[in-house]
Amino acid sequence: MSENEPEECPEQETQACDGCCCGAGENEEPEKGENETEDLESEDFEEPEEAEPEEENQEKLTVTTSMDLQGSHFLYTQATEKSLKTLDYDYKRCNGCGICVDICPTKALELGPMHEIATGLDAPPVMMDLDKCTFCRMCSNLCPVHAITLESLGDVPDKKQYPKYDAFVNINEKCLPCALCEGACPQDAIEVEFTFPKKEEIAPFKEGAEGEIEIDPDKCNFCGICARFCDAFILLEREPTPDNPVPFEQLLVDEDKCDYCVLCQDLCPEEAIKVKGERPCEAPKVEGKVTVDDMKCTQCARCQAVCPYEAVDLQKPMEGKLSLIELNLKECDPQGCRGCFNVCPSELWYVPTDPEDPRKIAFAEDFCMYCGACVKACHLGAIKVERTDVHHTEIPDTPWASQWKDAIESLKTGVRKGVDRAVFRETETLKAQKFMGIEPPCTDEEALAAVQEKIDSLMPVLKSAKVRKLWETDSPESTAVAVKKKIEG
Repeated sequence: MSENEPEECPEQETQACDGCCCGAGENEEPEKGENETEDLESEDFEEPEEAEPEEENQEKLTVTTSMDLQGSHFLYTQATEKSLKTLDYDYKRCNGCGICVDICPTKALELGPMHEIATGLDAPPVMMDLDKCTFCRMCSNLCPVHAITLESLGDVPDKKQYPKYDAFVNINEKCLPCALCEGACPQDAIEVEFTFPKKEEIAPFKEGAEGEIEIDPDKCNFCGICARFCDAFILLEREPTPDNPVPFEQLLVDEDKCDYCVLCQDLCPEEAIKVKGERPCEAPKVEGKVTVDDMKCTQCARCQAVCPYEAVDLQKPMEGKLSLIELNLKECDPQGCRGCFNVCPSELWYVPTDPEDPRKIAFAEDFCMYCGACVKACHLGAIKVERTDVHHTEIPDTPWASQWKDAIESLKTGVRKGVDRAVFRETETLKAQKFMGIEPPCTDEEALAAVQEKIDSLMPVLKSAKVRKLWETDSPESTAVAVKKKIEG
């Protein structure tokens, strides 16, 4: 009997489940009534065998989850017999804006100590509770810096059924191209490839040539086309700043490498170069292509700001307002802290250099994408970000549409409803009852006053630094004697 008992338990559990969940118990009773056989025990043994095919037809999925670390990437996986989902979180790319934490419907994400991380602590800004994660795509689709991506294989809904930011940077037909946008991008998301030939390919250097060349600095916009075409031009780079995002500061000519071929003058789109010399051939047409890496691009608009030809069409993921709370700026130390500087993907923060500018810290709001990372990084609470609009793709009519609508709306309101897992239970209100036969203790006012007097006499002793040090270094007996003497003295 003891050997058979473990086998019978699952069968009993299956019967109970079938009766409660599937209604099988209701269908079995009429069958017994119609047959009315005396061999009831045999029927009892046959019933589980008849129910087994129904149980086999029920679809069962085994869900397994795991986490792996590869370099700066946390790889979270969820696998079933029909699908495999992988959530890739690059903590080095994450700037700790906290959007994923705020919108997660199951509270599976937690933001780390952002001020410490922003000022040098090497730690993931966001950590995940894998047991809570449902791999719903919200964090990956609404991460403004693309630090989280989700890939899925197998029997899963099409990713087009989930909304995402409707943000883009498109290069239009006005582009020459030139080198300004590539040098200005803080995320290295733009690559410019010039396809026209270099000068030596169509007009080899002519020794001993004489002539003159002059550059008009008022007309030159540092597009870099001449420097790409001829090695005689030297384009000096500079570190772009929020108040001046142009990546170059001066154009020089090495006349030892110049044979005054006049071709650079023909190429210059701004007519900023004047050359006196002999033209050996016709200048080539400026051609090339500009590629934008969507996974790196954060639509900060620096490329649009430096483009002299209005060749950049851009839409940010969010619109809003960035401001400083002056009352909290008293202790701001932008030189020592720099937390907001370090987390900003647009690099829009700067310290004014004008001695007449009273501001400790300033920003170029034109480059703000309103992610809010600076708010999380500021330990003084001196930065405020308000979002007024979120550009996103259409939300399809799916069972999960309401959660996505709420998540996107919460980016503006700051209020996330999440998934309601509360279970309402009616409880009986208990009325206050008197405890019969039990008298509450009475207060002895004289004893209470005596205790308070002892406490009052002890307080000055406890405030003594010598007594506290004695308490930490000496034995309890010696300390008690010292305290008694102090009180009596």
